[in-house]
Amino acid sequence: MADFGFTPGAVLDNGLGRTGVIQTPHGEIHTPAFIAVGTKATVKAVLPEAVAGLGAQAVLANAYHLYLQPGSDIVDAAGGLGAFMNWPGPTFTDSGGFQVMSLGVGFKKVLAMDATGLVDDDVIAPGKTRLAHVDDEGVTFTSHLNGDRHRFTPEVSMRIQHELGADVMFAFDECTTLLNTRGYQESSLERTQAWAVRCLAEHERQTIERVGKPYQALFGVVQGAQYEDLRRQAARDLAALEVDGRSFDGFGIGGALEKENLGTIVGWVAEELPFDKPRHLLGISEPDDFFAAIAAGADTFDCVMPSRVARNAAIYTAQGRYNVNTAANRRSFTPLEEGCDCYTCTNYSRAYLHHLFKAKEMLASTLATIHNERFTVRLVDDIRASIEAGRFAEFREAFLGRFYAKV
Repeated sequence: MADFGFTPGAVLDNGLGRTGVIQTPHGEIHTPAFIAVGTKATVKAVLPEAVAGLGAQAVLANAYHLYLQPGSDIVDAAGGLGAFMNWPGPTFTDSGGFQVMSLGVGFKKVLAMDATGLVDDDVIAPGKTRLAHVDDEGVTFTSHLNGDRHRFTPEVSMRIQHELGADVMFAFDECTTLLNTRGYQESSLERTQAWAVRCLAEHERQTIERVGKPYQALFGVVQGAQYEDLRRQAARDLAALEVDGRSFDGFGIGGALEKENLGTIVGWVAEELPFDKPRHLLGISEPDDFFAAIAAGADTFDCVMPSRVARNAAIYTAQGRYNVNTAANRRSFTPLEEGCDCYTCTNYSRAYLHHLFKAKEMLASTLATIHNERFTVRLVDDIRASIEAGRFAEFREAFLGRFYAKV
């Protein structure tokens, strides 16, 4: 297998949206692609074989959570993330940077947010306690598991991610919210840039030290919130950065994004990044966001939402989203979605899923998650096919017209 690389394919008329192939030591990823989230080395409620069966090309796990439990050293001893969770394909790990925001201010993983009229550098979600404190050297965390204190720095994040052994890692960054002031966004961006330098240096050191291990690609993360000049400058700085002969293998687009401006912000970043390196948009999975981001140049995505809402009985279909545990589905013996090729729709009815959720059976989460993950993976696959066929605009109009018809 190749160490790591990216080959662009068909390109949209705007020169930003494209297809491509990412080469990793554990296989290829055809892009655009949705990367299934397995936060703690598992896609919740679903066997790895089922994740492969629903068409996922890669999975992403969380460095912070695996550091706390079971420990990155244990994953390393098991042969890395893929071997540990019995997943043969490519793997990603995020840096722990998102936890700076989510534990620091108490917001869940919803990055497309509305912050109209709100600005506060000391923002914290109602009823939450700040569990992370940022300084120029790193972040001090209070464990959400047992209250122990831990210290993350760029060097610590790189060491943890190297031990986890993912094919794609992300540089340690500070993920701000849209509620922070412009001044804080500027200082945070300087901090993230300084951390990026340290990440590249430690990545080079770890790569040399861990001789014989498959190469692990490192993506720099572009922050800058909703500000065009900050996003463009961050992208230019990260693209030009080189430390000890090592530059970033690709780029993540991070931070909270105003939903209505998501495509615009991704476009700003994509225009500044090198065309021959992949771009990963962190934390996005709604259909309209996929179309907007792919048109603007994003290649891969991850998000917990397909599995999270599945565990609460919410089902995605091409006709929109519905809850299978409502009375209307009690005697419905049709699949969750007519025409869906997933294991759940092939073998089970809405009535059965309705029963499982009402009975609080664990199988409910498994079957609903399989369907939602398949829906999401297939949608992005279909978008890729539409670009290759020169029918992206037509497919976007038709799909979104159906999906949001009831809204």
